[in-house]
Amino acid sequence: MIRDTSAQDSVLSDQPVWRKKKWYAAAGLFALFVAGGMATFSSWSKTSQSVNMSRLGIAEVGRGTLVRDASVNGRMVAANSPTLYATAGGTVTLKVNAGDKVKKGEIVAEVDSPDLSNELKREQASYEQLEAEVARQRILARKQKLLARRDADQAEIDRVSALRAYQRIEHAGVVGVVQKNEFLRVQDALKSAEIRARHAEMASGLENEDVDLALKTKLSQLQQQRLIRENVQRRVDDLKLRAPVDGVVGTLSVANRSVVVANSPLMTLVDLSQLEVELEIPETYVTDLGLGMHVELLINGAKAMGVLTAMSPEVVKNQVLARARFSGEAPAGLRQNQRVSARLLIEEKPNVLMVARGPFVEKEGGRFAYLLEGNTARRVPIRIGATSVTSVEILEGLKAGDKIIVSGTDAFESAASIAINN
Repeated sequence: MIRDTSAQDSVLSDQPVWRKKKWYAAAGLFALFVAGGMATFSSWSKTSQSVNMSRLGIAEVGRGTLVRDASVNGRMVAANSPTLYATAGGTVTLKVNAGDKVKKGEIVAEVDSPDLSNELKREQASYEQLEAEVARQRILARKQKLLARRDADQAEIDRVSALRAYQRIEHAGVVGVVQKNEFLRVQDALKSAEIRARHAEMASGLENEDVDLALKTKLSQLQQQRLIRENVQRRVDDLKLRAPVDGVVGTLSVANRSVVVANSPLMTLVDLSQLEVELEIPETYVTDLGLGMHVELLINGAKAMGVLTAMSPEVVKNQVLARARFSGEAPAGLRQNQRVSARLLIEEKPNVLMVARGPFVEKEGGRFAYLLEGNTARRVPIRIGATSVTSVEILEGLKAGDKIIVSGTDAFESAASIAINN
């Protein structure tokens, strides 16, 4: 008879219920640990590196009004900065120094010109001489008119006397008292007197016209000499140079008591009440700019608004010079050549999807952005539109409420995803 293994078997008692529950709980915890580890491993296996959140700049995509603008630099320039010149050669005496404030009409320099002073004296003497000649011509004109009038009156008296004689002879001739020859003689005498009287009257009129013309000629010469004298007087008065505007003495071109020639520049004045801003604009923005465009100016920490009033037609060193004028009250304490920061307000686009501008635009060329998804940043393709100094328009790839990394992506090396830790 072959033996079996029944002699080796033993009866085991059943385990308590509490031992079974404890074992099940341990198995469950182990399973959760394994699953969490696998998830963590899967997450870490998909990211090439991790970055701390504090090193990144995060911005949320939203809708709003995008003001397309451009940030440029400029300087304060005087819209009115006249230069004073010497009107004649001579010795200049400066009455002011560079930086002095002057009022309109104030004497700022004086030129001593002996030649011009002598010329004024000569012209003044010529004018006085012509004045005397005009006075003498007036007297002569009156005398000639009197003589012409006297001759005319005498001729008229002779005519009247001849007329009376003729009338007496004519009455006597009718009754046959006077001979015919005597009658004819008296008649001829009357006609001769009438002719002389008529010619004397005409001669008197012509004489009056002649003396009037001579007097008018002298008066014209006097007027001409008066203009010459006044012109020289004006040039002498201009030797005292006066400030044409209220402002500040900018630069002095000559030293005090120096000898200058005519039309030499002496000094430049700056009218601080009419300052403008000269902007240096990159040529890439020129096609979007136009006269009348609004400009936001930042001067000494204060903001002011201006309007673009002029643009240069040429490009110099990839830049175009433009002028902007204050549209409102100008800030106080402005100075010539003071540096200014400006923002050109090119366009306003309302209700667009936009996000704060950051280095990611230049880093990724505006084609990619890192989208935050929990503790991971995923590189997604995007398409941007208009840009401003502070914002970027999003056309494709993102939606409102998405959060992207706008700065700190320099070390990402275009990785598909980055782990973010706190």
